[in-house]
Amino acid sequence: MTDTYGYARVSTKEQKEDRQLMALCKMQVPKKNIYTDQQSGKDFDRPMYRRLLKRLKEDDVLYIQSIDRLGRNYEEILEQWRVLTREKKVDIVVLDMPLLDTRRGKDLMGTFLSDVVLQVLSFVAENERKNIRQRQREGIEAAKLRGVQFGRPRKPLPDNFELIYRRWESGEISGRKAAELCGMPVTSFCRIVEEWKEEEQKMA
Repeated sequence: MTDTYGYARVSTKEQKEDRQLMALCKMQVPKKNIYTDQQSGKDFDRPMYRRLLKRLKEDDVLYIQSIDRLGRNYEEILEQWRVLTREKKVDIVVLDMPLLDTRRGKDLMGTFLSDVVLQVLSFVAENERKNIRQRQREGIEAAKLRGVQFGRPRKPLPDNFELIYRRWESGEISGRKAAELCGMPVTSFCRIVEEWKEEEQKMA
């Protein structure tokens, strides 16, 4: 007996898969047969996808809204497509790309066209993933140049820090004592001292 399944994926918990679920429901995929992952598409090590893969059997139909919901890694998308269609012998329907419907064109030409379209779209999906990462890196670098700090915000320095710093610098007190007077670990005091020295050199 042929069963229909659906697969949806979002990259983070903050994103919503509502649009994908609505598209799958329109295809009358039973809710119990819809599997959803909240995980990056860089690989296929996803719990719900793995569970879906175990349930699929020959002649079942798998619906996905778009090829990038299946994944974003070019080589792995092609490998999973091969596993699904040739090993599991499952039909795949990509809803936003009618050419990627393995129920149609079972002849040699139909298979050839489907494979070509798949390779092009898989390449585009991976290329977009790389572009996103590049844009993120460029955005972070630009933000750093503007003075934006990333990570946990630093605690404000105590009011007496400069006085203690000068006492330490003149050798009046040890680094351990200076850190104690500032109420911070020795490592933090040393790090901040190095930053102060760099700032003083820039202003000299």
